[in-house]
Amino acid sequence: MISISQFESSYQKLIERFTRGEFKEELFAAKKDFFQNAGTLDEANANFNLRMSQFYDWYFLDRPMKSYFKSPLAVSHEQRDLRLDQDDLTVIEILKSHQHSIYEFVKNKGDVFQIRDLFTGSKVSVENSQTFFNFDEKEYFEARLVSIDNKNYFLKGFCFHPESAQKFILTQIKVFRANPDLHFKDFLLRLNKMRYKFEQYRHVKIDMIYNDDNKLGL
Repeated sequence: MISISQFESSYQKLIERFTRGEFKEELFAAKKDFFQNAGTLDEANANFNLRMSQFYDWYFLDRPMKSYFKSPLAVSHEQRDLRLDQDDLTVIEILKSHQHSIYEFVKNKGDVFQIRDLFTGSKVSVENSQTFFNFDEKEYFEARLVSIDNKNYFLKGFCFHPESAQKFILTQIKVFRANPDLHFKDFLLRLNKMRYKFEQYRHVKIDMIYNDDNKLGL
């Protein structure tokens, strides 16, 4: 089984393949989709690295490419110039079964953090790695988890939602639980845009941003 450092190295290799050459237009279109109506992308922003990590996770794992109608992950094994080794193939399989949801912090014990998946209600133990973060324990957060050698790790992208948005988030989660035809990942993307809209417009009441009226085009 591979280590977390080997996983991260291989994952970076896979992502980079789909940011060059014939995929540059796909990358440009994806950035437009992801960042549209979500505030200005500013490298000086304290959340810039988190936000870019979120984007690349979404681009590689979720977004169907126009040229393939599938995500980069789904077609990565077809890219001969990637020269995939066994670690790469293992990482692809790990990523195919990754968990993507919105969570709340429960507790930590030593180097293990316990969180609750707000969509499923299940508790998950996560290893504290170098990719972990400083956060407000009262905030809900969007994250992706991978399982390596029967241990869970976070990918590097996170989105933290203000405590005052929790009522809206929980209400919407109930809606998605009740209707399997709705796409929960689309909702997570909307929440992401709401969070950064909130950051951009601190003077606007939070219920004007975190709502289901979509007045801000989110």
